Amino acid sequence: MSSILILLAALSEMRLNKFVQRMFDGLLMTNSFDEVPYDAAVLGAGISGLVATSILLRDGARNVIVIDEYAQSGGNHIDCKIGDYTFDVGSYIFQDDSPLLSHFPELLPLYIEIHPSWGRLTPQGAVSHYPLSIADDLVSAGPMEWLRMAGSIVFARTFRRKIRSAKDFATFWIGKRLLERTGLGFYLSRFYGFPADQVDVKFAEKRMLWIKEHATLRNHVARALRRAPDAPTNRQLVRPREGFAFLYQKAVERLEGRGASFVLGAKITGVERQNGGFSIVLGNERAIAGRRLVSTVPLARIQDLCGLQTHRELKTVTLLTLFYSFSGKRGFTQSILYNFSREGAWKRLTMHSDFYGKCHGREFFSVEINAEHVAHDRDKADCDFRTHTCDNSLFLGDLRLEGAHALGNAYPIYSDQADERAGRAVAALRQLGIESIGRQGRFDYQPTARDSTLKAEAALRSD
Repeated sequence: MSSILILLAALSEMRLNKFVQRMFDGLLMTNSFDEVPYDAAVLGAGISGLVATSILLRDGARNVIVIDEYAQSGGNHIDCKIGDYTFDVGSYIFQDDSPLLSHFPELLPLYIEIHPSWGRLTPQGAVSHYPLSIADDLVSAGPMEWLRMAGSIVFARTFRRKIRSAKDFATFWIGKRLLERTGLGFYLSRFYGFPADQVDVKFAEKRMLWIKEHATLRNHVARALRRAPDAPTNRQLVRPREGFAFLYQKAVERLEGRGASFVLGAKITGVERQNGGFSIVLGNERAIAGRRLVSTVPLARIQDLCGLQTHRELKTVTLLTLFYSFSGKRGFTQSILYNFSREGAWKRLTMHSDFYGKCHGREFFSVEINAEHVAHDRDKADCDFRTHTCDNSLFLGDLRLEGAHALGNAYPIYSDQADERAGRAVAALRQLGIESIGRQGRFDYQPTARDSTLKAEAALRSD
């Protein structure tokens, strides 16, 4: 009898030990901590994050971990596959002399060479050259309108000395009359979702210097006397047919071969300063340690992860993209068309079929809309686009909506001194030792991969 009791007790103890061991193993799985810290951790696997990782490895980091809440690399370079169509969320054109390729040369043979053209729908309902046209904006206006436009410019240069907004900036250089005739003011309002006079002048200084360059007599004379420049040697490129995830996976593989690790599709729940480095806590309660932290995620997001309170939110645009296929008469020949007219919520469309060829005999394209203009409603956006294009004799035929995609934090909104507030936020993070860089991390409108690459290199070089 006693031996039976001893056996039962032993069995119970074994079960208890196994139960405890299973509990302990579970705790290790859900609360694991990478004890050996990485030389650096990078938040975000978009262009800025990939370039930052390349720079860190080049400059001596032995191991770098890259963490992104997206399931694939490339950040907001996103494509959507719908049936046999592949659409882009945005309009992305690369060049074969891009500094991005110095970090990832294996991307070059994957791109497809294109010969794009750009146009704009004017307030007069015509499709013209983008961004300005001497023939359509000036010559066709007639002598009386020339006098009005000249008077408008003289008035602006004489009395508009305080330039506070993007509208002030444009008006100072080309006058109110030409601003309205070209439709630039309408486009600015469409781009941001509110009138151009509420857009900070910082935006104009960053993205609208071409207006100043084209608005002075001295520059026009210099261009007329200057020898015609040689044809550009760089080639225009778009992503491969397989999409952005396929493209940037090659960059990931290159970085992994140099000592980088990637954690994609992981929810980040917190960032803490710890032991002279940083602890990044993920949704599964795993904590990753890094001696150095470079963040390329939205500025408001990294502030929240660090527990930094913000008094005023830095606003960004939510981009609603509609995907269409079409058969019929489209009404223009350009690959990319901007909406500079008075009406219509859409701001730009990109004809993907001009780059990749028709699909089942149909053209296909993406249309970008500031979601605020259509109350974030896909059906309302579709109705608005159909009505507006029909009124302007565009896309006359069989137009089919294939799908849509909403993208938050598409680009920053420069209003209410947002640029200065973003600068203070970046400085506060720097005091914690966090280097916040990139389009999202600096709240900086960076329209191209070239721009993002150069600014990532400059930021890490200065840091």
